[in-house]
Amino acid sequence: MNLHAIRALYQFEMARTFRTLAQSILSPVLSTSLYFVVFGSAIGSRMTDIDGVPYGAFLVPGLIMLSILTESIANASFGIYFPRFIGTIYEVLSAPVSPLEIVIGYVGAATSKSLLIGTIILLTAALFVPLEIRHPGVMLLFLVLTSLTFSLFGFIIGLWADSFEKLQIIPLLIITPLTFLGGSFYSIAMLPPLWQTLTLFNPVVYLVSGFRWSFFEIADVRVGTSLAMTLLFLLICCVILHWVFKTGYRLKK
Repeated sequence: MNLHAIRALYQFEMARTFRTLAQSILSPVLSTSLYFVVFGSAIGSRMTDIDGVPYGAFLVPGLIMLSILTESIANASFGIYFPRFIGTIYEVLSAPVSPLEIVIGYVGAATSKSLLIGTIILLTAALFVPLEIRHPGVMLLFLVLTSLTFSLFGFIIGLWADSFEKLQIIPLLIITPLTFLGGSFYSIAMLPPLWQTLTLFNPVVYLVSGFRWSFFEIADVRVGTSLAMTLLFLLICCVILHWVFKTGYRLKK
């Protein structure tokens, strides 16, 4: 394992984050804070509790997941797309660095950024609503797995895209709607039976549900099922990346 190469790729990506601090860190935190102000304070004060949890507090896990998903994809996809766009990816591919080491460097940096943003948002949320994390270990597990999984997914998008427009298609047209419809702002138990069944085909439901359980011990699906679905998506991303580097898809062509 070439640790020097991994560290170089990781430090380069992290340095880019801190060079664009306002865009990389402050922007998602401020956007999420606005959600807390509007939905948590203004609207939440007029809504009843959900399973005994105040609506403002109920929002916290969903909003963190919303930020984690979007930021993981954005950071990882741009991190690998830009070297392809300007041609520096060939310098990485010609260096004595294995595909696994490339993925660890880029995806590790994107995961670290997402974890940092998630932690800051969690601390920010505590300023708006009283929070109690009943299972911090499970919360950390879902936070890490979600950041890692969607960073891998974003890395795949960055390899697939051949233009800046394509780089935004899947996050904007697929991931964001799935997140909003995945129980981030409500419990799927509030939906009619038919829509509850259809919603179970949305993978984001399992992420939000498992993460919310770690806070309040309430969930739309069993926490074990949520963890299994997260690991399944992680495995699928790993298989796709293995095929990409084996065939050179979008890298050597």
